[in-house]
Amino acid sequence: MRPNITRTALVLAAVGGLAGTIAAGQPEITRAGLESALAPTFANLYVQQAGILGIPGVTTATIGATTSCDKGGPNVADTGAGPNWICMMSFTDNHGQHQDAAKFEVTVHTDATYVAGGPSRIIGLATITDAHGHDVPNPVFEFDGVIATGT
Repeated sequence: MRPNITRTALVLAAVGGLAGTIAAGQPEITRAGLESALAPTFANLYVQQAGILGIPGVTTATIGATTSCDKGGPNVADTGAGPNWICMMSFTDNHGQHQDAAKFEVTVHTDATYVAGGPSRIIGLATITDAHGHDVPNPVFEFDGVIATGT
C-alpha cells in the first residue's frame, strides 16, 4: 500500500511543480510596468536620435519623458498582452519645446516585451538625415523594449 501512496504523492508533486512553472512563465503585465519601461526607453533612444542629428545638449534629464498608458479604453482592464495599448508620452523635444501627450501605439507580447510607435510629425519618419547628410534609421520611429515584471 505504501508504494501507491508514494507514487501518488510524486505524481501530485510533479503536477503541482509543472503548474507553478507554467504560471511563473506568464509575467504579470500591468499599466504601471509598461509606463515605467516605456518612458526611459524612449528617452534613451531620443538622446541617440539627437546625437545622430548633431544636436548637442540633449540628455534623458532634459527630455523628462513621462507616459500614461491605457489598454483598450475604459471598459478593459489595464493588464495583459495585446495590440490595443495606447500610451500618451509627454517630453521636451530636442528644440526645447514641450510635447504634451504624443500618442504611441503599443503592442505588448505575452513575454512582457513590447513594440511602440509614435507620431512621425513629432519624432520623425522611419529614416532621418544624420549630421553628415546620410539617411539612417530613426531609432525612435518604432522601438521595442521589455517590461520589468514581479517588482
